[in-house]
Amino acid sequence: MLWKKGVIALTICAAGSVAGHGVWAQNLPDSGTPGATPPTLGAPPALHGSPPASASQGFAVTSPAPGGGGVDMNEYRLGAGDRVRINVFGQPDLTGTFVVDGAGNLAFPLIGSIHAGGMTASELQQALYSRLSPNYIKQPSIAVEVQNYRPFYILGEVRSPGSYPYVSGMTALQAVAIAGGFTYRAREGRFEVTRTGPAGVKEHLDVTPDTTIRPGDVITVNERYF
Repeated sequence: MLWKKGVIALTICAAGSVAGHGVWAQNLPDSGTPGATPPTLGAPPALHGSPPASASQGFAVTSPAPGGGGVDMNEYRLGAGDRVRINVFGQPDLTGTFVVDGAGNLAFPLIGSIHAGGMTASELQQALYSRLSPNYIKQPSIAVEVQNYRPFYILGEVRSPGSYPYVSGMTALQAVAIAGGFTYRAREGRFEVTRTGPAGVKEHLDVTPDTTIRPGDVITVNERYF
């Protein structure tokens, strides 16, 4: 009898543990299904079944903001050269990596071109949802993630001016190092950065070597005064 009470108590504890995961528990496989494998803790619910009714408009997957002053993915706005990973769950023909072109457009199957320039990942997800549903797919579940940022540009008194792949959290001085370092004429303490804002307006900033650079920035290293 004592053994049976122990089993009952253990069963109650296990049930409470599963229920404690909220929506996550809705996607657990039926324990009576042969060969069913429980999902890994912390995995997104949509990867293990249909999303709950309250999430009918899908969700955008965005990476957390990198440390050291990196890009905040919740606020990062897409631009020419960004590579975006789009996953429409259950639709392999609509899932893949897409590039934002020089005009800010992204070509997507079924719906054609969509202007993604200036959008966040979440806004692009919503735009895709509204274009796909209900004419093509009813209530699609969509994930959007920036896979590769657009390059940055560095000009002026560096050994190898040009465009380079963006490195998350990089500073102006690290950008100079990537471009081969300063020339002997360079002004090393202050740089100019031209940055395009969300509305397409260009900002001209006077920055220090420790300033964090963003994707698409144009850094100019000026000649020093003798």
